[in-house]
Amino acid sequence: MVSVLAMHGAAKFDTVDEIHIRVGGLPQHPLPPLNYQLVFSVEGLINEYIETARVIRNGNLTTVESMTEIESLSFDGFPPLEAFQTSGGTSTLPDTFLGKISELDYKTIRYAGHCDKFKTMIDLGLCSSEEMLVDFQKVTPRKVFGDLLQRHLPADGPDYVLVRLDFVGRKGGEIKRLRYDIVDKQDEATSMSAMMRTTAFPASIIAQMMASGDVLERGATPQEKAIDPDKFVAELERRNIQIKISE
Repeated sequence: MVSVLAMHGAAKFDTVDEIHIRVGGLPQHPLPPLNYQLVFSVEGLINEYIETARVIRNGNLTTVESMTEIESLSFDGFPPLEAFQTSGGTSTLPDTFLGKISELDYKTIRYAGHCDKFKTMIDLGLCSSEEMLVDFQKVTPRKVFGDLLQRHLPADGPDYVLVRLDFVGRKGGEIKRLRYDIVDKQDEATSMSAMMRTTAFPASIIAQMMASGDVLERGATPQEKAIDPDKFVAELERRNIQIKISE
């Protein structure tokens, strides 16, 4: 979804200098110690937190360590939030925008304090895939840790998905800024979580666009190059995923 939204926002400028993407799935009722609930694979969560993130810095494609560069951010009606580097979020965007933009990154949003707590466990080796001997038994810390997360973290509670894209570019010779915000929450009428809505609906929209002939590209093509962003946004809004636009 955010890859197509990045193209939608970029099209509103003559030239784009920066795109900063912030995304997070949060429980509506956070509980300690991590103020987080599992909304997808625990293996995927650990991967996002330990693998490197691909970004564009000073016009160059590079990587940065996940769980770094913590920043504070706020959404109306929410307690203090933070965002930090995680892997995978930029997807193919760095390749698409390389040579056209100075800065591009993606950070994950969590309730404030989450990153430091989780990173401590990473630093202690709990996400390591290297076997170790414990009481004469070979164990993999990551497997044990993943199982403990599944046992002790809540899941399937009511949730929010927060999305923010910040753009900086030039329009008519002037420097302009643009912000897209999405705050989605679990639909009580259908029991669809916000994470379901913001992941399944975009996939469904694109599948329907492909079936109806709205996608002309063939083969393995980055979504931001193949999808008409205006039609995509219209379909999001039809499903009540609303984008608040501010300048």
